[in-house]
Amino acid sequence: MSFFDKIFGGKEDSPDRQSFWKKIESEEDLAKAIEASHHHRIAIFKHSTRCFISKTVLKNFEKEIDNLDNKLDLYFLDLLEYRSISNKISEDFGIRHESPQLIVIEDGKVINSASHEDISASQIS
Repeated sequence: MSFFDKIFGGKEDSPDRQSFWKKIESEEDLAKAIEASHHHRIAIFKHSTRCFISKTVLKNFEKEIDNLDNKLDLYFLDLLEYRSISNKISEDFGIRHESPQLIVIEDGKVINSASHEDISASQIS
């Protein structure tokens, strides 16, 4: 592991840290996530894998989630690899695309959204 990986986190993140994420990699995955929102609140984290700020926000968010008693479905979208799905989210819900971005959905509607340093686990409870 390089010096910078030790400071900023490398590619070898603990698999347990990501175990709570459900990945969105297709329009079908997105449809399933939206369907789940009719049963309980969900959150989608849109992440740019090439952006240092996005990576930092993601790590901080994951630390906060670890401390939450409230468990819910958390979805992860790599918006560089699945940009068309990110665009679909923006169009379908009428929200501006940002990165990183946390979108909280309940009953098929966005009830909260935040980006950059405004992203916090408190927004999903």
